[in-house]
Amino acid sequence: MKRIFISAGLVAAGAAGLQNVCAAGLDVISPKAWNVSGTLRGFYDDNYSVSSTKQGSFGIEASPEISFNVPLQQTDLGVRYIYGLYYYQQRQDLGLNAIDQTHQLDLWFDHSFNERWKLKVTDSLAIGQEPALLGPVSPTAPNGVPIRVEGNNLANHALVTLNTDWTRLFSTSLAYGNNFYDYDQSGAAAPSGITLPSLFYPTGATLPPISTHPGLPGPLGMTGTGASLAGLLNRVEQNRSLDLQWHVQPETMIFVGYNFAFVNYTGNEPIGVANLISGYNPTFGLVGNPPVLTAGSTPTYKSVIYRSDSRDNISHYGYVGVQHEFTANLSGMARAGASYTDSYNDPLNPSTSVAPYADVNVSYTYIPGSYVQLGFTHDINATDIASVNSAGNLTQYQESSVLYADINHRFTPKLLGTVVGRYQYSTYQSSGSTGGGDTTYEVSLNLNYQINNHFSVEAGYNFDELMSGINNRTYDRNRVYLGLGANY
Repeated sequence: MKRIFISAGLVAAGAAGLQNVCAAGLDVISPKAWNVSGTLRGFYDDNYSVSSTKQGSFGIEASPEISFNVPLQQTDLGVRYIYGLYYYQQRQDLGLNAIDQTHQLDLWFDHSFNERWKLKVTDSLAIGQEPALLGPVSPTAPNGVPIRVEGNNLANHALVTLNTDWTRLFSTSLAYGNNFYDYDQSGAAAPSGITLPSLFYPTGATLPPISTHPGLPGPLGMTGTGASLAGLLNRVEQNRSLDLQWHVQPETMIFVGYNFAFVNYTGNEPIGVANLISGYNPTFGLVGNPPVLTAGSTPTYKSVIYRSDSRDNISHYGYVGVQHEFTANLSGMARAGASYTDSYNDPLNPSTSVAPYADVNVSYTYIPGSYVQLGFTHDINATDIASVNSAGNLTQYQESSVLYADINHRFTPKLLGTVVGRYQYSTYQSSGSTGGGDTTYEVSLNLNYQINNHFSVEAGYNFDELMSGINNRTYDRNRVYLGLGANY
């Protein structure tokens, strides 16, 4: 184990010496359109599988980055690529693949047509396994997949915004967002307890399980017994929004907005099963497992299979807000409203629901180079859980509250400390009902010392914990690291 840190230390020492030779020649390239940087870290992760069954390992992380930026008179164009390579010694000792790889690609395009019309286009693509990498477009937004996902999983976030100043006091912001998710794991295993559809039994009879019945189309999936992540989470999220903004004071803007969002699940796989009985009347009711008939003279037993697109939905958001600069170093924004969601594609229980919506943040720079940011968000979001409750309702999405804090403190011109904390509480929303909840805690500590313009050293600690009422979902994770950064 010690050889890993010795090797990393030698690399750091060699690079620190090399900077004395190279620094003079590299300083002349400033300002420049391109930038090359990277980090090399030695770490210990006590739960690299991010699961209830903890597996710890020492390892090495290497993360080079290259960016290219072209600032023109009215246009700013840029691209950035980050590659991540993670080596886990325990996986090597067990004869498993010891290497994880991640890719991140960011594109941006800003253009001012004139003083009043401004266009901004951004796109961020990530491929990897970690929940933070594959999460929502913003780290302050709810994350419905707080687990590690094996394979080359893809998340892409695109946003186009057109800002227009119509008068000195009135402006608009028109936006279109597109989020695309594609998970590697596909295919669904057959669960137990599925019984023959459309058969007649006398009252009180126990219906036999027939998970291999030839009349059922392929393998059937249920959360916990085989539903794949592709079936549960592959989707396209789109939203269109318009904000009307009034600049009532130079430091104050109030606004009112509307957002139309729709989510289409593209996995095309079974994700759950509801067992139903019906008699001569059209009323449906659920029974146990194995199911037992309790009413009706000649009832019919049916199995209804939920598929990926059973969770398609559309949402309408309405909100009002204010943005205000209290002082030159203290500012804040508050947006509050509600969302109306139509889960129209549920085959048994199509439903509508209303949820509060909020986004509040305050930023305070207390000394040059040091600031505190606090915030709160509340919104609905996709989830990797899709269970069927006793009333026959499929989990459609989560409703989540996120509280976060970000503190950056510059102890000296060369020493920077960072503390980031995040708390999330989520409840599972089904057709007209609310299920159990998940609670997530995340804390990150980092110290970075800038040796000179090109080299830095850092040390840090990350803690993550998920508390859930779902079996085998709860976990905690501790990570420590020591590394070297380089920038040219």
